[in-house]
Amino acid sequence: MRILLVKTSSLGDIIHSLPVISDVRKAFPRAQIDWLVEESFADIPLLHPGVRAVIPVALRRWRKSLLKASTWHEMRQFYAALRRENYDTVIDTQGLLKSALLARLACGGRAGFSVASAREPIAALFYNKTVTVDNKLHAVARSRWLAAAALGYTVAEPLMAPDYGLLLPSPAPSPPVASNTVLLLTVTSRADKLWPEPHWQALGSALAARGLICLLPSGNRAERARAIRLAQVIPGAIALPPLSLRDLASYCAAARLVVGVDTGLVHLAAAVGRPTLALFCASDPASTGVLAGPLAINLGMQGAPPAVAEVLAAAQPWL
Repeated sequence: MRILLVKTSSLGDIIHSLPVISDVRKAFPRAQIDWLVEESFADIPLLHPGVRAVIPVALRRWRKSLLKASTWHEMRQFYAALRRENYDTVIDTQGLLKSALLARLACGGRAGFSVASAREPIAALFYNKTVTVDNKLHAVARSRWLAAAALGYTVAEPLMAPDYGLLLPSPAPSPPVASNTVLLLTVTSRADKLWPEPHWQALGSALAARGLICLLPSGNRAERARAIRLAQVIPGAIALPPLSLRDLASYCAAARLVVGVDTGLVHLAAAVGRPTLALFCASDPASTGVLAGPLAINLGMQGAPPAVAEVLAAAQPWL
């Protein structure tokens, strides 16, 4: 069986679809599974040993340079790569018009969310088979139910500790992460999801007083500036240099505790099995939070961010 999974972005959404690979390989051990994903996130599907190949697409970059000949050359190369394989089933777990159109370009029958379930209902017009899934379910459960219905297998209760299947690269992060390290994920793409800097300073200082070292990763220039500001006021804290997603996965897996706002990296930390506290300020953890359990806790909610004392209390088992 040859399957193409379409989930192009963003990081958290991609991680939410990883259990689909584990489910499919459990139902069909010899299945060959490829993944269509935005180029900047291509490292993550490749961390799952059940993924045979990744087909990168560069929609985000291409739409900024549509008048360049090089862009059209890359688009033709992408189309050729996508059409190289005849798939038994193409599953679009994203449910957007753009993902449905990409699925339509591939060779194979297409399955996706129904009009009632897709994030953009028009996407359902491009599938050969549609599946209705409760919109109130967590994103992980929605993806797993969709794939199971599309391929004709059953899954265990979707909210019960899904298998993300991540196999982390070696060697360990460089420099090595000490056992007393806490990873603070302070940045996200939306300003309303940010936890206030004074809260991070208070939390980091309290952790430092307990002998813990706070590491602060960042991406772009503004995020880097935020990480540096916080590292300057949190005793012993380190603002990490720019890292690849593979390296960040290794840092997540090696840390004693990960605390982060609603960002893809906090889902990555939960997926690699580390104690994770996800802080919500402007989004709903019921549908897109980390899957709550002994090692993953959602704190706060839309319009009601958690207090520093609440975060410290939740972190107590790992301090």
